[in-house]
Amino acid sequence: QVQLVESGGGLVQAGGSLRLSCAASGRTFSTYCMGWFRQAPGKEREFVAGIDWSGGATYYTDSVKGRFTISRDNAKNTVYLQMSRLNSEDTAVYYCAASPGGVAANVLAYDYWGQGTQVTVSS
Repeated sequence: QVQLVESGGGLVQAGGSLRLSCAASGRTFSTYCMGWFRQAPGKEREFVAGIDWSGGATYYTDSVKGRFTISRDNAKNTVYLQMSRLNSEDTAVYYCAASPGGVAANVLAYDYWGQGTQVTVSS
């Protein structure tokens, strides 16, 4: 069992930055691949970024490449999403999720989800 708690969301002006954190409970955190997803009002939940268990491989959706960076600290049971050059299209609830398999863009690959943190970008 893994419990995930996101933090770090908020209101930011376009062009600004935020860092999201996702703290995980449980001793097996380092065995999970982790993903960040987001869901805007009226839209489906979409994959944003993923990282393998070691942190050695990262994946991004095209719209955030070069602006977002995912990382993890297995000693702290935490995964991060550093977001920069934010724009209005990044406004959404952001969720972290844990996958016992590999990183995937499909929500069905993830067994555990956090409650989400709101990110609002004002123009």
